[in-house]
Parts: sequence; structure tokens; C-alpha cells
Amino acid sequence: MAQFLVALILLLVLYPFVVELEHGELLENVLIMIIMISAVLAVGGRSWMLTILLVVPALAGPWLDHYWPGAVPLWITACMRMLFVGFMVSQLLRFILHSTRVNGEVMCAGISGYLMLGLWWTTAYLMVSQLNPASFSGVHLVPNQVMGRFDALYFSFVSLTCLGCNDISPQSKIARMLLMVESTTGVLYVAVLIARLVALYSRSVDGEPDRRTKT
Repeated sequence: MAQFLVALILLLVLYPFVVELEHGELLENVLIMIIMISAVLAVGGRSWMLTILLVVPALAGPWLDHYWPGAVPLWITACMRMLFVGFMVSQLLRFILHSTRVNGEVMCAGISGYLMLGLWWTTAYLMVSQLNPASFSGVHLVPNQVMGRFDALYFSFVSLTCLGCNDISPQSKIARMLLMVESTTGVLYVAVLIARLVALYSRSVDGEPDRRTKT
């Protein structure tokens, strides 16, 4: 689980530098592939078959688009990635809710789930922008053109953390709805995660005297 969290953090830190390189799109696909494989290894568990069925099209889509542009509609690739990321988030939450005590694995799972939510909405914003290029406007955006991947990543995480973003604005109703739901989800996720961690810690502390008396 810790390796998966490290891979996620490296993706976020290196992303703006990678996209500026000559072969940035190729390196970006490699980074995304590493993230997805790390996610499968971290939370595959008993759902290996379903995990593989979801990760294969999510991995294949970007590479097909890179070598054979237009072979697969971009919105289908985005949907496949959203399904996989959503499944990973649900598996991380399931792991946290079924844990009996707070440890490093639980903490890494909680942080990874939060970061994965940001990636899920990044893909959602890209899909909306591809279907309707006028869905977003901003200082760094070309009018009526598809939003760039880094712009979508930036917009997603400032929305998830409720920081607000003045240089990119949603214009369509669907884009504004996504922004509203993401901000609400970010707040609720942190609240539920903290409540769960406190409950687990309190349970472990309350149980310590009983164990000492038995010994």
C-alpha cells in the first residue's frame, strides 16, 4: 500500500514537468500505467478477476490513442479509466472500513483513496471537455478547445480540496455540477475518514486494559 501511495505522489509532483517534455505524452502514459499496476497490486485482493477486467481496457485505451489516433473514441477511454479508478477507490474504502485497528496500511489507504478521487474527477472533466469544448474557460485555456490534461488535473485537485480556482471556470451545467459534487465529496471523504480512524483508535485504546488484565 505504501508503494502505491508513493507512486501517486510521484505522479502529481512529476506531471507538470513530464508534459513539457518532447515525448511528454508517451511518458505520461507510462506514469499512468505504473499507477494502475501499483493500484492492482495494492488492492487486488479477492477481486483479481474483476480488477483485471477493468484495468486492461483502462491501460489499453491511452496506448491505442497514442499509436492509432481515433481508433477508440476518447470518451470511451475516459469511461474505462473512470470505472477502474472508481473501483479502486471503493476497494480502498472497503479495506479501511473492515480494518480493526489504525496502522500504516490504513493511513496509506486513506490518503491514496483521497488522491484517487482527484484522478477520477480529472478524467471526468477531460471527458466533459472532449464532448463539449466550451464547458470550461480560463486564462490558460484556448476558447472552444479541449482542456489539457494538466489543466484538468489542476482544476480537479483545487476543487477537491475546496481551495477554489479563479483561472479556470466551468461554463456548462454538467461541468458546474461536477465541480459541486467533487467539492462536496472531498469534504465528506475527509470527515468520514477521520471519524473512522478515531473510532478504530478509540476501540484499540479501550481494549488495552482488558488485554493487560487477562495476562
